[in-house]
Amino acid sequence: MKGITFGTGIMVACLVASLLTLGKPSSPSESASWNGKAAAAYLDGRLTWWMAWPVAARDHGTFCISCHTVLPYAMARPALRASLREQDASPIERQLLDNVRKRVRMWKEVEPFYPDEKRGVPKTAESRGTESILNALILAGYDAPTGKLSPEARLALDNMWGQQLATGEARGAWSWLQFHNQPWEGDSQYYGATLAALAVGVAPGDYRSAPEIQENMKLLRAYLVREREAQVLINQVVLLWASTKVPNLLTGAQQKSIMDEALSKQQADGGFSLSSFVGAWKRQDGTPLETRSDGYATGVVTFALQEAGVRRDQPQLNRGLAWLLLNQDKTEGRWLAYSLNKQRDLSSDTGRFMSDAATAYAVLALQGAN
Repeated sequence: MKGITFGTGIMVACLVASLLTLGKPSSPSESASWNGKAAAAYLDGRLTWWMAWPVAARDHGTFCISCHTVLPYAMARPALRASLREQDASPIERQLLDNVRKRVRMWKEVEPFYPDEKRGVPKTAESRGTESILNALILAGYDAPTGKLSPEARLALDNMWGQQLATGEARGAWSWLQFHNQPWEGDSQYYGATLAALAVGVAPGDYRSAPEIQENMKLLRAYLVREREAQVLINQVVLLWASTKVPNLLTGAQQKSIMDEALSKQQADGGFSLSSFVGAWKRQDGTPLETRSDGYATGVVTFALQEAGVRRDQPQLNRGLAWLLLNQDKTEGRWLAYSLNKQRDLSSDTGRFMSDAATAYAVLALQGAN
């Protein structure tokens, strides 16, 4: 589907040809293909681990919906269904959906992910705002292929609007978890608002035109427009994606400006490094940011460009997709990405968080090119 539908193993002849004329990304001896089954196994394994990890456990037998592992999984895993010949959501997907639906139905009863009593003010408000958006985006995305909004998704969207800020400098946005971690839990309130726009944009049944949400949408659009220029580039790239689902977030000229700036960050190997999309951000441990091309930045940029209508044969997009084709880990099925916050062991569970998101977005980008 268009939007949050999304991957399969592919052999793209035109990408191979482009490597000969535009420069070889990194591993010229490797076949220009990717393994959807291996990507699915990596994503499934990571979500299985997350659901059982004691640190992720929450009350009423639920688990936290994380921006790095759970949300990307929910967006990308359905894209692999056709290539894996799955007729419906996998058992692991169903566990995730059951968890989200349970927390949506029990919204007034479940404890926030990080309550003030345990983590200090304003963690309850931040948790509610963040979770309400993630729940809505996941359920709306899963409903999109059906053409009908489920009761749980509608309730999740209602919960989301109930958390929208109506006053103050951030009016139109949501309180968002702040743990001083980029790219999702640092200065990320704007990122959260773009996800809210995506939730509305992918919801089926022309939900975004519903009369009862027009005042909320007016506030959201105003916030996204008002604060756009102050955002780091990675947030603007996600806004570009959201603008393809919700009208009047960006003009055509603004879309082009974001695309041009993103493409200006392309590296010699055809990939992109997240470190060049986050402004002056520095790691907490004082180590330098990783400047090598990574699966997260390359996946997000190439996916968003395709959503914005850039043709696959556009040379720079072509080279970015070629980088993804050549840089899937053949053993684990993942694409590597690196923490912006500290130097991590990429083989550790926490060191894999960025690769969880990178793998999901690489799947989305490559499926978009299929």
